[in-house]
Amino acid sequence: MKGLSFRKKRKQINFAIFQEVFFWLVGMALAFVGACVLVYFFGRAISNVGQSMEPTIYSGDKVLINQFVYLLKEPDYGDVIVFKPNGNENSHYHMKRVVGRPGDRLQIISGRVFINGEALEEDILTEAMEDAGIAETEIRLEADEYFVLGDNRNASEDSRSPNIGSVKKKDILGKAWFIISPRERFGYIE
Repeated sequence: MKGLSFRKKRKQINFAIFQEVFFWLVGMALAFVGACVLVYFFGRAISNVGQSMEPTIYSGDKVLINQFVYLLKEPDYGDVIVFKPNGNENSHYHMKRVVGRPGDRLQIISGRVFINGEALEEDILTEAMEDAGIAETEIRLEADEYFVLGDNRNASEDSRSPNIGSVKKKDILGKAWFIISPRERFGYIE
């Protein structure tokens, strides 16, 4: 026979539920941190300003920047890099193609780029340059310097200009790798 009891019943904690909730919370936190890392390193979007990279990248195109790749390797010939000229924080980001790497001797002769005495062969179609700028005489790139040109060579302010010059590694934000808008130009950058 059961009677009245004035004792308090002990509440029992269901450890299985506690453990499941804990694993869900840890999983969500890891997913959030992972998403933040992915967006920071691969998903930073920057709009291109100007016509210097046409026909590869047009003015107003939104481009994703890979900020991680240059922690593992150095910028290579043909990479489209994003940088602030001379590290100037008041300047907008520039997007240009790497044509000269550290240690290279570079000169523009009769509208063509010569690297270490040999004519540069490129996979992209460009016009002969009308102005060699500071590359009219041979330039030797230092250990942390890159020479960059726009794909639209005659409408580009790039390493030929004294106010931009060679780009230092520390001023490079990352590699432009994917156009996200406009929709008709959506895709990888060659």
